[in-house]
Amino acid sequence: MPVSRTISLTVAGFSVLLALGLIFGGQTAGPGLARTPFTIVVFGVQLLFVISWTLAIRPPAMPVIGGVSLLAAAAADIGALLPTVASLAPVGYAAAGGFVVAVLAQLIRPADRTRVTESLGATLQIVVGVVAFATLIVLSRLQLGGTQTIVVALAGTGIALMTARLTDAVMARPRLAPQVPRGATGVVLGAMVGTLASAVLGIYVVGFTPVTAALVGLVAASAAVLVDLATGYAEASRQMAGEPPTMWVARHMQGPLGGFALAAPLSYALGVLIFN
Repeated sequence: MPVSRTISLTVAGFSVLLALGLIFGGQTAGPGLARTPFTIVVFGVQLLFVISWTLAIRPPAMPVIGGVSLLAAAAADIGALLPTVASLAPVGYAAAGGFVVAVLAQLIRPADRTRVTESLGATLQIVVGVVAFATLIVLSRLQLGGTQTIVVALAGTGIALMTARLTDAVMARPRLAPQVPRGATGVVLGAMVGTLASAVLGIYVVGFTPVTAALVGLVAASAAVLVDLATGYAEASRQMAGEPPTMWVARHMQGPLGGFALAAPLSYALGVLIFN
């Protein structure tokens, strides 16, 4: 499959916009309900995640799975925003409840019941992935280092994804697989540049040092570029199995959104580890 320079540049720009939206949303969040605008930003990203991943994976009862996933995302966001004490427990309950409801929705319909086993993994990816963004709301509520961690981690994530895609636009070599329009140089360079960007931010962001910021950037950026790459392999596998290709907009949004979905809980874990 040929590498499209236009698509690579577009995905790179989309990755930067995602990072900027989440970072500035987190920075402008105030105490209590003043954090609602950031929650709305997060929910907007979750909506994009559900649309792209549902269209890409195409689980049984797709509209139902999409609707349940959005309800789980809303419940997780509210659970992250409203309690007096910030906790991941409501987010976990929302993920578990959303997964159970999604599976039951497929069991109820005879036409979808035969495919429930094969769709369990896909359903879990969509529900857990969309709920994972709510950890950023919990992270922004931490008194020590919450918003600072969001800046360092998501900046590294966005720059890593952007660098990987920009490199593909110029030199998608060596090809990792003929069916996957990605190059190994971009993946490796993206993780390295994302880590470096976080390390540089560590000089200026209060509470961080270049070393601790580099650690956060390394974990978040590496995870994001690998998820972005994995979505390309998954799409190639579906097409080789004879399935129709995913709508091109959803297909190219899927990777960056998946990368940020994994980077969000990793950022929370690293923020707690460093500041507590």
